[in-house]
Formats: sequence, structure tokens, C-alpha cells
Amino acid sequence: MHETAEDAMEETMRMLHVYADFYRETLAIPAIIGQKTEKEKFAGAKATYTIEPMMHNGVALQGGTSHYFGDGFTKSFGITFTGRDNTLQYPHQTSWGVSTRMIGAIIMVHGDDNGLVLPPKIAPIQLAIIPIAQHKEGVLEKARALYDTLSSQFRVKLDDSDNSPGWKFAQYEMKGVPLRLEIGPKDIENNQCVLVRRDNREKTVVSLDQLSTEIPKQLEAVHNALYEKALENLKEKTHTAHTYEEFLDIAKNQPGFIKSMWCGDVACEDKIKEDTGGVKSRCIPFEEEHISDVCPVCGRPAKHQVYWGRQY
Repeated sequence: MHETAEDAMEETMRMLHVYADFYRETLAIPAIIGQKTEKEKFAGAKATYTIEPMMHNGVALQGGTSHYFGDGFTKSFGITFTGRDNTLQYPHQTSWGVSTRMIGAIIMVHGDDNGLVLPPKIAPIQLAIIPIAQHKEGVLEKARALYDTLSSQFRVKLDDSDNSPGWKFAQYEMKGVPLRLEIGPKDIENNQCVLVRRDNREKTVVSLDQLSTEIPKQLEAVHNALYEKALENLKEKTHTAHTYEEFLDIAKNQPGFIKSMWCGDVACEDKIKEDTGGVKSRCIPFEEEHISDVCPVCGRPAKHQVYWGRQY
């Protein structure tokens, strides 16, 4: 709760950007940021702000919301404080939060046909060590020595089970482990190992003396590649509609977001949802584009540019 509307709005916006930063910097997921329309805002709120990431299939997920309630609820429930002028006043409220739907976002944005693909910063295991021909002399000992050295810097799993290397490769790919370290007898002779990225299966031969510096580079490369891939998907599946016929055609035939203008009338939102079988406004972006002068639905003067789409 806050003493003034200005303080409450400052916190509302700050938390929205905390969510957006976390999605980008930790989960490697880009998102559209903006304000919900009156129809889509939280009931009782004066304003609702949202981040809207796009899943791989073009469907939106409301990634996190931040609401400004004003003093409406505090008046309803009789919540007061003594202000600086020694009078009873009603505080201004905010409400914000994200949920376990972020887990769904990670799966649906980054996953592939072989299982999870986890961003390195949140992966329970960042590096899986797989000994090759582990029953040969010295292999397991070297793998365990690497584990002891690297586990102080990274989240590491050493798989010294009797399963075949191929089985282990598939296992940790399915779990989405960002990096795999393979080491066998010939690698030990050459003081090297092989690092394999989960996102693109790229293999790199690395000197054992350089692992402590090479692994962070590889993990950062995985994060950046996941983000760029998701961003490219967002761009490719975001379409612009100038007319209502164009809007309906995109909604029917092309998955993703639709950018168009809007007059601000709820009736036009309702018509879009009805005519498309579920497309709704996602948000009014903070940085609006001027696509046309009129609302494509009714032809009246446009007030805002809106992102539209289907949602989970």
C-alpha cells in the first residue's frame, strides 16, 4: 500500500519491468509489454499492465501482470492510515505477481521434439559429465576429478551408471541439460574433452585446462541463442492488419500476434473475438505504431495500436 497515487504507480511499473527483465535475462524469453484494455484489465483495477510472451506455436501466454487499484478497495474495506496532516486517509494499492505458468512458458518456448531445452540460469543441472568407456582404467577417476573441480562453479551431474553413453545422451537431452561433457580414454591422453550444447548439438573440443573459462562462455552462448531464436519466432509470427478482411484472414490462416489499430470501443473487441473464434486483445504496447488512422472493425478514428492473439 502507498500514501500517494504516484508512489503506487511507480511500484506498479517497476514490478512490470522486473518481470520483463527476468523473462529476458533469466528465462531467455522475449515479451510484448503494455497495458491491458478496459475489457481485459483486472476487475476493480484502475489499470492493468502485462508482459505477453509468445509460445513456439504462436499462442500468447500472459506472463505476468501488475495492477494499480487506486484507493477503491481500501475505501470498500475501511483501510486507513494517518497522513502527514494528521487526518485519516485511504492508501493506494497495487497487486502484482507471476505464477508457475512460467514453467509452461519455458517448455513451450524452448522445448523441442527431444524434450526440454532449459535456459542455463535456471537449469537444475547445467553440465552433465558422461564418461565414455568408463570401465577402462582411469576414465571414471578422471570424470570424478572433473566433477569435484567443476561442481564448485557449476551445477554438475556425473553419470557413472552402467547405462550406455547413447542412453545417457538421450536422457540428459530429454531433461534439457544445457551442456554435456564427454570424456574417454583418448580424450584423457590428449588432455581434452568434448562439450556438446543442448540447443543446437554443436560439439567443441576443449582443453581440460580451459574448462573453467570455456564452460561459462558456452552457457552464455546457449542463453543468447535461445533468446534470439525465441525473438525471431516472435517477429516471424507477428502480422500487421490494415483492414478487417486482412485481420480475419490472418486470424484464420497464420498463427501468432496481429497488430492493428483500435477505436477503444469494447463492442469492436467483442466482435473480433466472436468473428475469429477466440482472438482477444493482448495489450496496448507502450511504444505504439501508427498503422492507419481508423479502426479496421468499425471504421471510426483509431485511438490505440493493439496486439491481438489467441491465448492459453
